[in-house]
Amino acid sequence: MAPSSLDDAFRGNAADFKANEVFSDRDTEWAAAVESVRNVWEAVSAPTFDVEDLESPRRNVLVFYGVGGIGKSTLSEQLRRRFGGDDVAMSHWDVPDPPLPRTVPVFLDLARSTTFDLTEVILAIRLALASHGHRAPAFDLALSRYWEANRAGESLDDYLRARGRLSRISSRLPEQVNELLGEVADNFELPGMVGGLVSQSVSALVKGLRERHDHALAFRCRRLPAILEAEPDLNALSYYPHLLAWDIAQLPPKQALLPVVLLDTFEDIAERGNRENERLINRLVWLMPNVLFVVTGRNRLEWDDARLRETLWHTGAVRWPLLRAETGEPRQHLVGYLSPHDRETFLAQRLISDGLPMIPSEHRRLIADRSEGLPLYLDMAASLFVDLLQSEGTVPPVEAFDRDFEALVTKTFRDLTSDEKLVVRAVSLLESFSIELATAAAGLAHDSAAMCVVERPFVEHDDSGLWPYRVHKLVRSAIRTADFNRNSREPWSDADWRRAAQRAFDAIGAQWRDAADDRRVLVACLCAGLRLARDFSLRLGWLEDAAVDFARDSAVEVIDIGDPPRAVDGTPLPISAAATALAATLSVVASRNSAHRQWVAERLRAILETGDLPAQLREIPMYYIAMCERDLGNFDASMQGMRAVALSGGRLAPDARRGLHHLLRRLGRFRDALEIAEQLGVNGRQQRALGELWWSQGNIALACTSLAVAREQASSNGLSGEAALCQSYLAFAAAFQDRARARVQVDHALELIQKTKVGWAEVLLQVAELVVEAGHDPELPQRVDEVAAAATAVGLTSLAGYARLAGCFHAAVVDSPQLSERARILLRESVNGAEFAYLIEIAYMLTNQDSPSALRSDWIEGQVTAKQRWSGLVTDRRAELAATGRI
Repeated sequence: MAPSSLDDAFRGNAADFKANEVFSDRDTEWAAAVESVRNVWEAVSAPTFDVEDLESPRRNVLVFYGVGGIGKSTLSEQLRRRFGGDDVAMSHWDVPDPPLPRTVPVFLDLARSTTFDLTEVILAIRLALASHGHRAPAFDLALSRYWEANRAGESLDDYLRARGRLSRISSRLPEQVNELLGEVADNFELPGMVGGLVSQSVSALVKGLRERHDHALAFRCRRLPAILEAEPDLNALSYYPHLLAWDIAQLPPKQALLPVVLLDTFEDIAERGNRENERLINRLVWLMPNVLFVVTGRNRLEWDDARLRETLWHTGAVRWPLLRAETGEPRQHLVGYLSPHDRETFLAQRLISDGLPMIPSEHRRLIADRSEGLPLYLDMAASLFVDLLQSEGTVPPVEAFDRDFEALVTKTFRDLTSDEKLVVRAVSLLESFSIELATAAAGLAHDSAAMCVVERPFVEHDDSGLWPYRVHKLVRSAIRTADFNRNSREPWSDADWRRAAQRAFDAIGAQWRDAADDRRVLVACLCAGLRLARDFSLRLGWLEDAAVDFARDSAVEVIDIGDPPRAVDGTPLPISAAATALAATLSVVASRNSAHRQWVAERLRAILETGDLPAQLREIPMYYIAMCERDLGNFDASMQGMRAVALSGGRLAPDARRGLHHLLRRLGRFRDALEIAEQLGVNGRQQRALGELWWSQGNIALACTSLAVAREQASSNGLSGEAALCQSYLAFAAAFQDRARARVQVDHALELIQKTKVGWAEVLLQVAELVVEAGHDPELPQRVDEVAAAATAVGLTSLAGYARLAGCFHAAVVDSPQLSERARILLRESVNGAEFAYLIEIAYMLTNQDSPSALRSDWIEGQVTAKQRWSGLVTDRRAELAATGRI
C-alpha cells in the first residue's frame, strides 16, 4: 500500500516514514520469491559454501504471514506450481529474466487435519529428488537403518502408498534405496549380501561398514559415522536432513538444483504452549542451508528471537539475520492484517522525528486497538495525526482517534457491484456468515454475489465456526455508521436495515430447525438470532423454542451477544428488552455449572422481577431457580418451584415433574419417586430418573442398564450435555460393583464432558473415581475431603453427600470402625433433616447394620433387601482385594 496522503504531507521533509506491504495482486510476493531463489542459489553455488558448516548464519527462509483467509495458502500453492514449471499458474506474474536455476518444489500442508509426522516431511523432500532421478546415498543408508529399527513391519512401499500425497510425488525411492544397499554390499564385499540382494538386516550392513572403517570414506560425509552409530530414534531422525542436504550438494553441476520446500499453515505446528513440532522443523531448516523454505502462516516466524533458545534449537538474529531485515531476500513479509504488537511497531516507525516516533505511545495504543489490525486504518490515522498537528500546531488529543474512517468503506466499496454491496451491508449485521446466509440476508435469488464477496481481502475465513466467513470488524463497524450511509450513492433507510435483519433472522431460524439436533448449530443460531432481535426489536419467534431446547440440555455454552449498539455520540439506541432478558437468562443458566448456585438463583430472580421476559418464557428461570434451591438443600422452596412449573403445562413441565421425582428421591420416598419416574417418558428423561433411583437401592446392574439407555437416547437426539451427564452417572453407579468396567465408563465420560463442560457431571465423575479406588487407596479419606469441599464451595450439596458416601464405602471395605465413624459423622453434615437421610442409612447398611436415626426411607424392595445389596457390594470388594493379596 502506498503512503497515501503522507506522501504529499511529507514531500521534501527529512522525517522518515514507511509504508507496509499489503497483499493484493501477489506480484510483490512473486518478486520476493524470485529474488529469494536467486540469492539462495548464488550463495550455495559459491566456492566457499560448505554444506557441513553448522555455525554460519542461515539465509534460506522466506516467510509470508497474515490473517486467515487472505490467500496465503493459495499463494503457496501457486508458487509450487510456478517453481514446478507450470507457467499457466498466475500467468500475470513476470517471467524471470534471466531464467531461474532448476527448482524442485515440495508442498507440505501442516494443517491440524493431518497429524504432524517428521518422517513424512523429510521423505517428501527426498521423494522430490527421486522424482527427478537423483539419488541420496548418505541419507538413504541412514533411512534404511531407521526404518528397520522403527517400522520393521511396514515396508517403505506400503508407507508411501498409505500416504497419498507422498505416493503421488514419486514411486522410485524404494527402488533407489534397495539399489544402494546392494551396491554397498557388493562394493565392500560384506558377508550376507549377494548380488545386490540384502539377505541380512541393514544393521548387519552398517556393522560391517563400521568394522572396515571405510564407510565414511565411501560417502565423504564427516557426520555420517556418528549418525549411523547413534540409536535410530526420533532424535536421530531429526538430524538426517543434514545427510540429505549433503547429498544434494554432491550432485554434478549439470544435475544441480534448488529444492523449494513450501510449509503452509505453519501456525498449526507453532502453538505457543507446545512448540515441539516447531523445534523439529527449526532443526530441519537449519540443517539444510541449500534448500529454500517458504513458510506461510498466520504469525510472524519468531526464530530471530534469542529468548526462545531454550524452546527451539537455533534462534537469534545472528543465526537468522534476514528474519528481521527490512531489505534483502529471503525475509518476512506481512500478508494482510497486523498483530497487536506489529500495529504499534508500524505506528512507531511510520512517522519519525529526530529518530523518535512522532505519534505518542498513548495515541499508538488507541489507534492500534481501533484498527483491528487493518493496515489501511493505521495509514489513515497517521494521516489524521499529521493533518491535526499541522492545522493546530500541537499534538492532537488522544480522543480524536477514537473513531471510524468513512474512507475505509469507500475504498472497500469502490470496485463492488451493486449486488455485492447489498451482500456486504447485509452481512455487516452478522458476526459470521455463510454464502447461503449472506444471500438470504441480502434478499438475492442467486449466490454469485456472495461468492464474489467472500473472495475479497476484507472477508476473513475460519472453518472452526458454524459459519466460516466474517467481514473484518473495522469494516463492519464503518459500514454501519451514519456518515457512510448518508454519503453513499446507495444509502439505506432504517427500514432497509430492519428488513435485512429480519431476512437474516428468518434464515438463521430455518437453519436451526433443519439441524435441531446439532448443539453447535443451536448455540450459534441462538447468539446470532438474539443479537438481531435485540438490536432491531424483532419478534422472538423461533428463538422461544430454541431457548427452551438450549435450557433443557444441561446448558453450559456461553451465550454472548455483545454490547448493544450506540449512537455516534455514545448514547444507547432503542433495543428489545425481551431479547435482552432472554439472552441474560440463558447466559445465567449456562453459568450455573461454574458459579455458586446462590448467585445463579439471585440473578434469575432479578431477571424475573424486571418483567421483560415474555410470559411463555418465564418457566426457564423458574425451573432453574428450583434446581438451584434443590442443590442448595432448600427442599421446600425447590418443591414449590417445581410444582409451579409442572402445573403450568409449559415445555419444561416434564422436566419439572422429573425435578419433583428428584426431590422425593432425596427424601427417601423411593416408591413415590418410582411412580413419578414411570410416567415421565423420554421427554422427562425417564431412564436417567430410573437409573438414579436404582443405584440408591443398591441395584447396580439395573441402574447401569437404565443409565446406558438414557445416554443413547440423549445422544440420538443431539443432547450432548444430557448424554455426558448420563454417562457420568453410569460411571458412578458401576464403580460400586465393577471397577474394571467403571474405569472404561469413566474414560468415556471424560470424552463426553470435554465436549460439553457440564460442571455437575465433572464433579460426579470425581466421586466415581473415589468409589473406584475405595479399599485400594489408603489416601482416599483425604481425597474425599477435597472433593466434598469443592462440591460444597459451588453449592452442590448432593455431590458433597455422594463423596462422603464414597468415604463410608471405603471405610467399610477396609473394615475400620474408626474410619467408619469419622466418615458417617462427616456424611451427617451433608444431610438436611429428611433430605439425603437415606445416605446415612446406606452408610450403616454397608457394614450390615441398622441406622440409629429415627428417619426411615421407603425402600422399593424393602429395607432388608437394600441392606443385603449394599453389604454384598462391600463383601465383593473385599474378596477382590483378597484375590490380589491386598488384604
